[in-house]
Amino acid sequence: MTHSLSGQLDVVIIGGGQSALAVAYFLRRTQLSFVILDAEEEPGGAWRHGWNSLRLFSPATWSSIPGWMMPPTQEGYPSRNHVIGYLNQYEQRYQFPVERPVRVTSVEHMASGLRVRSDDRHWDARVVVSATGTWSNPYIPHYSGADLFAGRQLHSAHYVDAQPFEGKKVLVVGGGNSGAQILAEVSKVAETTWVTPVEPLFLPDEVDGRVLFERATERWKAQLEGRVIEQPVGGLGDIVMVPPVVEARERDALKSVRPFERFTRNGLIWLDSSESAVDVVIWCTGFRPALQHLDTLGVINTEGRVEVEGTHSTQEPRLWLVGYGEWTGAASATLIGVTRTARSTVNEIAAFLAEQSVA
Repeated sequence: MTHSLSGQLDVVIIGGGQSALAVAYFLRRTQLSFVILDAEEEPGGAWRHGWNSLRLFSPATWSSIPGWMMPPTQEGYPSRNHVIGYLNQYEQRYQFPVERPVRVTSVEHMASGLRVRSDDRHWDARVVVSATGTWSNPYIPHYSGADLFAGRQLHSAHYVDAQPFEGKKVLVVGGGNSGAQILAEVSKVAETTWVTPVEPLFLPDEVDGRVLFERATERWKAQLEGRVIEQPVGGLGDIVMVPPVVEARERDALKSVRPFERFTRNGLIWLDSSESAVDVVIWCTGFRPALQHLDTLGVINTEGRVEVEGTHSTQEPRLWLVGYGEWTGAASATLIGVTRTARSTVNEIAAFLAEQSVA
C-alpha cells in the first residue's frame, strides 16, 4: 500500500535508530502503510555519535534486533562501527521507507489523526510512534560556578577520543558505563579525577550484557506473574568490565571521589575547601528523553516524560513511544531488548486501527 504525501499514512515513525527499525520490522508484517523520518544524514541512529572506541557489552548474537542476526565480529564485543554497519544493512535488507535528513519540529492534533511537521513539510498519520531516543538531549547537572569555569566542558555525547586531552588535568563526572570507559581511555594520556555521586558499582568480570538481559527478562516475567524475585539486579547503570575498564583497574585508575562543591575560573573547590586546578570537564551524566517535538501535543509531564501504559500514551490515544528506557518497556533502550516492546507496540497499533476502521 503506497500513499502519496498528500494522502494519510497509517503510521509515521519519528526517529531512525534501532527502536524505529524494530517497529518497522513488525509493521512490515501488517498491511499498514508507514514512513520512518530520521534526523540523521545516514543510517545508524545514535551509534553514529558514539566515541571511537565504544563497544557493546554483549556478543553480536545477543545484540540483534528482530528478524536478522547481527553478523559476528572477530574482536569479541562489537564496535560502534560494526553496529552502524549492521543497522545500515538491516535497513537495506527490509527496504524500509526512510526519509532523511528530516528533523521533526512538532506533532499536531488533527480531526482524523496527527500531523507531523518538519521545517518545510508535513506528514499526516492515523497514529505516530516516537522513537527519537535520548542522544540529542544530553543532561548536565547544575553546579555552582560552571559558567565561570574557563576550561573546556564537553558531554560524553560529543566525546570522540582521548588524544585532545593529552597532558591535561581532566575531570570525568559520572559513575556509569560511559564514565568508566571514557575514564579508562583518558587516564592513559592525562591526569584524571573521577567524580561519582556514590561509589560506582562494578559487575563481576564474567557478567556481560547477555547476563544482564537474562536477568531483566527474569524480572519482567516475574512481574507479569506477580512474583517478586530476589536476585542481584545488575541494573543497566552498573559498570560492565569490558577489557579497557579491566585494564584501567589493573593500573589502579578506577579510583573515584565524591562530588565537589563548585567551580572556579581555573578549577574547582572541594567540600573540605581545598582547591584543584582543572583544564577539562567531561560530563558522563547521561541523557533525558528527546521529546521536544511532542511539546505541541501537551503530553509532556513535569519530569520531561510522557505518561504511558506500556508504550501507549495515556493522554493521546494515537501516540506510542518506544526505546526511551525502562519506562517504555524493560530494556527497551537496548538492541536486544527493543524487540519485545516493538512487537507489542505494533500489535496494539494494528488492533487500534482495526477498531477505528470499524467505528
